[in-house]
Amino acid sequence: MSDNHLHEKNSVIDLEKDSTSRDGVSVIIPGDKHGWLSHPLARSLLSWGVEERGIVPVPEEERMDTQYYKIFFVWFSMNFNILSFSTGTLGPIVFQLGLRDSCLVILFFNLLACALPAYLNTWGPRTGMRQMIQSRYSFGYYFGIIIPAVLNLIGLCGFNILNGILGGQALASVSSNMSWDVGIVIIFVIALLISFMGYRVLNWYERVAWFPVLIAFLVALGVGGKNLYNAQPAAPATAPGILGFAAVLAGFVITYSAMASDFTMYYTPTVPQSKIFWYAYLGYIVPIVLLECLGAAAVLASSNVPSWAAGYGEAEDIGGLLEAMLSPVGNFGKFLTVLLSLSVTGNIACTLYSMCFNFQVMVPAMSRVPRYVFSIVGTVIALPLSIVGAHKFYTALTNFLSLIGYWASAYGAILLVEHHYFRKGDFSTYDHSIWNVPGRLPWGAAAITAVIMSFALIIPCMNQLWYLGPIGRTSGDIGFEVAFPLAGLLYFPLRKLELKYQNTQY
Repeated sequence: MSDNHLHEKNSVIDLEKDSTSRDGVSVIIPGDKHGWLSHPLARSLLSWGVEERGIVPVPEEERMDTQYYKIFFVWFSMNFNILSFSTGTLGPIVFQLGLRDSCLVILFFNLLACALPAYLNTWGPRTGMRQMIQSRYSFGYYFGIIIPAVLNLIGLCGFNILNGILGGQALASVSSNMSWDVGIVIIFVIALLISFMGYRVLNWYERVAWFPVLIAFLVALGVGGKNLYNAQPAAPATAPGILGFAAVLAGFVITYSAMASDFTMYYTPTVPQSKIFWYAYLGYIVPIVLLECLGAAAVLASSNVPSWAAGYGEAEDIGGLLEAMLSPVGNFGKFLTVLLSLSVTGNIACTLYSMCFNFQVMVPAMSRVPRYVFSIVGTVIALPLSIVGAHKFYTALTNFLSLIGYWASAYGAILLVEHHYFRKGDFSTYDHSIWNVPGRLPWGAAAITAVIMSFALIIPCMNQLWYLGPIGRTSGDIGFEVAFPLAGLLYFPLRKLELKYQNTQY
């Protein structure tokens, strides 16, 4: 066995060692000394390397993973897929932006939006907590945290639905004998297997999953790149078009904030925050910007390339468009299309992984259930919805990404104000001994009230297909831009008032 493999094996503490003894069982699953982990099947899963830890924080002495570069590949592979490509197509298709304007919006708004989730990645090694457990120190044990947990669960499920639709369409495009529904089922089964195994397998998969996808996109550029210059002339950009597209892009990336630390909590607490930040930031920005720009260019050129137009069709089939771009290389192109369809499995697997912790936060009693059970539950929820929504992809994508950006922006602002103002940036105030003690955590009234009150101004600033606010009507959608500063400002006085009546330091 190579030294590198030995290092990797020893660098990740998933608590399998502790759970082999009866005394350590309750560390992973509280109150389970004679329950789930005592079952022979659970013991077998542990021996196979399945991670069972759910929302229980990782003690400092067990945060030993030093392979920090892995977080770059987690986010890179999650975003280096056809969902990023399809998101870029919304600029021209939905918001009537030309290629130059689409690419400028993609670049500048992503440079800004990627900073928040990248920064929250740095909290994982310091606290040893899942992102939603960190949030309890602002939103409280149940009353406040239930809303962001539910919204995040909806967001993660929505991403899985969109990824499942895209992957299924792309897989079905290579064979006339395969329906979209069958393709979607295949995608979800593969992703479930990866998610089921947990942290170690996820990290391994994400380190290799991006490479065949890169080859496929390079071949697509090689054989079809000359057609990207055939983009049809665009009308002048409008403020509503630019800001509406920006809201979609923000919804795509800012929502990673609510799962950021889920993948960094095993790293050593002494790692420089700047190292984790830049690994995570580059893992977001590089694939998202490149593929969103490519998607905008490809969909604009499709109307002038008959084979691309036929592949894209009236059904607005992204998989068909990609298959048409790769068709000049024959059967090899079909093989590459299959690889592109599988690119979404990395994203689905990671979101299924994070969904587990939201279930456990929403219903604390579920913390006694092994993590992997909720990967199955998440699949059971998202799979049929993907099949139902497969024929209304663009409507679903635009509405979904725009909506989830609002709450995620407000959520991130509250975490930052709590950490930097009220806790003075001191991670030691995230006391492991009270993570599941309601009486010693904040009530959460200040946080949830700040979020709800901020929507009094967010709603008038919306400019969506389903709602047009009086401010958004003239300015374009500025809801997520308003949500961040407004929620943060409202949280200051509300949190001070909460601390006064709760009579605690934090």
